[in-house]
Amino acid sequence: MAHDAMAVSPEFRAFVEDQIGRVEPVRSRPMFGGLGLYSGDRFFGLIDDDLLYFKVDDATRPRYAKRRMKPFNPMGSPMNGYWQVPPDVIEDADELASWVREALAVAERARRKPQRRKAATKKKGRP
Repeated sequence: MAHDAMAVSPEFRAFVEDQIGRVEPVRSRPMFGGLGLYSGDRFFGLIDDDLLYFKVDDATRPRYAKRRMKPFNPMGSPMNGYWQVPPDVIEDADELASWVREALAVAERARRKPQRRKAATKKKGRP
């Protein structure tokens, strides 16, 4: 499957930024052929192929799975740390607010984790 250079329509980008902006200041920047979403220095979500994904962890992932959402899957490699936000949640500003706050909390927790664990995991996987 070919991946378009412009994987996010201007209309979807504006809509998502407006909806999230009602909860927290948000900015986006090009990333992974889509857009990364930031509030302050917290990277908490992304948009690709006009789908919104939020950062998750073991505590929050079940909420997405229960709604039958899937992880971000660029080029056939699932990124289990980002899961699709249900479309009806994006439409409902009040409901979206709780999902945004939850994703920001996950981003904050991830930022505070020691980085050496990540490096050790990479080394462990190498032959």
